[in-house]
Order: sequence, then structure tokens, then C-alpha cells
Amino acid sequence: MNKRYKVVSLFSGALGLDLGMHNTGRFELVACVELVPAFCETIRMNQAAGRLPRDLSIIEADLAQLTSKDFMARTAIQPGEIDVLVGGPPCQTFSTAGRRKGVEDPRGTLLWDYLRFVEALKPKFFLMENVRGLLSAALRHRPIAKRPNKWGAPLEEDECPGSVIRMFAQDLQKIKDEPYHMDCFEVNAVNYGAPQLRERALFIGNRFGHEVNFPDPTHGQNNGKPDLFARPSLKPWATLQDAIGDLEEAGKVIMDFSPRKKSFLSLVPPGSNWRSLPVEVQKESMGKAWYAKGGRSGWWRRLTMDLPSPTLVTMPNYAGTSLCHPTETRALSLREYARIQGFPDNWDICGGTAEQYAQVGNAVPVRLGEVAGKVLADELDKARARGWKVQNKALKPFRTVYIQAHVRTRHWFKNGETLVWSDGNNNAFVKYDRTKTCRKTKSMMEIMK
Repeated sequence: MNKRYKVVSLFSGALGLDLGMHNTGRFELVACVELVPAFCETIRMNQAAGRLPRDLSIIEADLAQLTSKDFMARTAIQPGEIDVLVGGPPCQTFSTAGRRKGVEDPRGTLLWDYLRFVEALKPKFFLMENVRGLLSAALRHRPIAKRPNKWGAPLEEDECPGSVIRMFAQDLQKIKDEPYHMDCFEVNAVNYGAPQLRERALFIGNRFGHEVNFPDPTHGQNNGKPDLFARPSLKPWATLQDAIGDLEEAGKVIMDFSPRKKSFLSLVPPGSNWRSLPVEVQKESMGKAWYAKGGRSGWWRRLTMDLPSPTLVTMPNYAGTSLCHPTETRALSLREYARIQGFPDNWDICGGTAEQYAQVGNAVPVRLGEVAGKVLADELDKARARGWKVQNKALKPFRTVYIQAHVRTRHWFKNGETLVWSDGNNNAFVKYDRTKTCRKTKSMMEIMK
């Protein structure tokens, strides 16, 4: 049962997901495909340093233009030889943080390029990760002003929330001779030991008819004490202190704030944001954003060592998504980014400053890759013990399993009072609210309802 399974990685980036799987000791990365030259150089440099397999095939190519035939010719990989295909197609199209365009944006078709390689390589299992917003994305975008609640016509089927992943699931089951079963898990990396709040959707598929399960959280806010519902004791969440507290030097690569931004951030205490500033300074510094709706918790945000990091972004020096160091008035450094994501200290990151932050900021937390890797290794062991036989030819409904993905954050402002989190002993009254839903399962066909 200690067999090492072969992995092919698509949209590889800095290899956060792949490193996590490697850390389980059960997987061998044999080939990867990445478009960005600087990202490929990161992989090559770490391979040359002995941190990756010497015979790893590194293909620098646009997956949308790379044929499966060419890939197999360049890697000598044949259909059915790969145990796991992993990858995260670029997710900006489906993120709820920006404008959602569905597959009208050419990047949306990369999902189907990933599916094309599933069909061609015929891996025993696949693992696809993406933003949670993919689950509610539509194939065709209807402007908000023209939707039914704005007196527009009823949504057509391809305009309905969830129509992207529904079509993806349907196409999986159309693969000739070997349709795939798929389960989706909405998770948060912080609940599995990563020092970062990072929600992801993990899609695990297989061609044996197995219904896969993902483990319950191992970390949470009860600090190791059993709760009222008799769930197992949880370890405390890993914090920013756990990730970067022992770093003596931040490193030379810092995408820092401008002097103007620093003048405002210098007034914000650890763990707080724009609400700690005098109202006249809030208005001066935020402009029209001050009048916008929503919490705007990222504006002039200074982190605290006492809590997990917020989700890392590719540019930490933006005013509205600032990631300011808890005790120094500067943005988190690249080295600190890498620590938060779980990369080894000796992991080389190549390219210009923006490219380096993009690689690390967009990566899957290594810890989450480890957890997913253990799930895959266990399932592969079971399938191997059964002689790789299909267990259930009757296709089961695909499931979406929500596993405490959303963490209810503490209040920044309540009852006219600004609650300021401060490093030290006087912060017991400020805390995260207990999550209301720990696990919920529904058919993927119910996503649109």
C-alpha cells in the first residue's frame, strides 16, 4: 500500500498543490504544463536544485493550443498510464470578486481544455481545484439590470447559476466507454491547518464509480475543547505568528505601499482597518469607496499575529485589499507570502516582482494539497486492492459537499463602536462567530435551484 502513484499537473504555477501531494510520500510528479515563462523557470530551477524529480517533463505551452497527441509524444505517456491528473484552470472568470463573464471570456474554455486532457489521458482519478464562485457561474452572463428581479425576462437555462459546472459534469459522463464520477467539496484551507483563510472548490473524479469523501475539519475555533454537538476536538487555527513569527528577515522582494498609503496605514493598529481612522481621514483616504456598501474590510487593513492571514492576493499593496504587516508599515514580503502558503524556505521563485507574487498568491496552500493527496492515495489504494474494477456501472448523481468553507468573521464595527483587535492579552472579547453550517450535501443538479 506504499505504492507511489504517477501524477500529471496542468496549469502548474509554483506547484503548491503538487508539493502538498508530494509531501504525503505517495505521489511522483512525472510531467507538468505551464504557460508563463517565469513560472516554468521556477519549476526548472527547483528541479535543477534537486527539489523535483530529475526526469520530470516540463512543457512550456498554452494548454488551449497543446494537443493531447503532442503532449503524449513529448512525454512518452500513454492513455491510462497516469494515476492522477491535477490542475486548476485560471479562475478569474468565475471569481465573485470581479466581473463574471462565464465562458464568454476565452479563459472559461480552459475548463474544457482540462476536460479534454481527462478524456485523452484517461487518468484513474483527477483533482481539479478552483474558486468557489465556479459553482454558481453561468455559461452565459445576463447583466444584473436585465435579470428577472429587475423586471427582465426569465433566465434561460445557460444563464442560470451553476450552468457551467452542470455542463462540465454532463460532459464528464459522456466520455466514451469510461465515464467519470465526480464529487465536489467546498472547503477552507484554514480548517485543515493552513495559516490562511482560503476557500476553494475541489473536484475529485474517478472512472471506477467511487463516491469519494473528504475529511471533516481538523482545526477550528474551539481551541481543542469538544463542542456541544460532540464533534471531535479541534486544534486551534494556525495563525500568522505560526507562519512568519520566527522570520528574522522579511527578504528583499516586497511589493510595498506608496508613501501616501503608508501615511494612512501607520495610523491603523494591528488587526484593524479603515474604521479605526478618524472619519475625516476615512473620507480623505478612501474617496468614493467610503460611500460604498459592504464591509470593505480590506481597506487600510493591518494584519495581526494572533489570527490566520486573510486570503492572499496577487498584489498586497492595493488600498482596498491591503495586506499590511502587523508591526511594520509595509506590505507582506514575498518570503512571508511563501511561508503563509506553506512553501519550503528553500523554494526558488523566479521572475519579476509581480510575477513572483502572482505565482505564490495564486497557489493552492501546500497544506490543502496534502489533505487532498491523502484522500486520493486512500482511494487509489482501495481501487488497486479491487483490481481496478468498476464498482458501480449505474452512474450516481454528482454531489456538492459543503464542509464549513465560510468562516464568519469578527465584527469590525458594531453598535456604534469600533472593535479593535490588539496583539496581547486584551483581545478575548473579539472573536470569530461560530459557523452555522458544518457540512451539507446536495446533488450537483440542485445547484441551479
